[in-house]
Amino acid sequence: MSQTTQEMFDDDDYPAYTMGRAAEMLGTTPGFLRSLDEAELITPQRSEGGHRRYSRYQLRLAARARELVDQGTALDAACRIIILEDQLQEALRLNQPQNPS
Repeated sequence: MSQTTQEMFDDDDYPAYTMGRAAEMLGTTPGFLRSLDEAELITPQRSEGGHRRYSRYQLRLAARARELVDQGTALDAACRIIILEDQLQEALRLNQPQNPS
């Protein structure tokens, strides 16, 4: 089943943002985003032309990385912290009791 345009933009994993737009939204440089790709924190999808495209979920991770780096944390350490935080959030989500509907 194909998604409507609205569903795609509501999807946290839909690669809606170009590198330039993502960098602008985060107040950073495209080079910073490339460094997150090289550190394997985020792996943007590629357009048919080979351009990086980022999702809202990836932008949240990048924003957290920038916050940690701005506080003096080394990039590799920041990436590891974010990965652990993300794993913890997922584990907590999976362990929540299911609400009967």
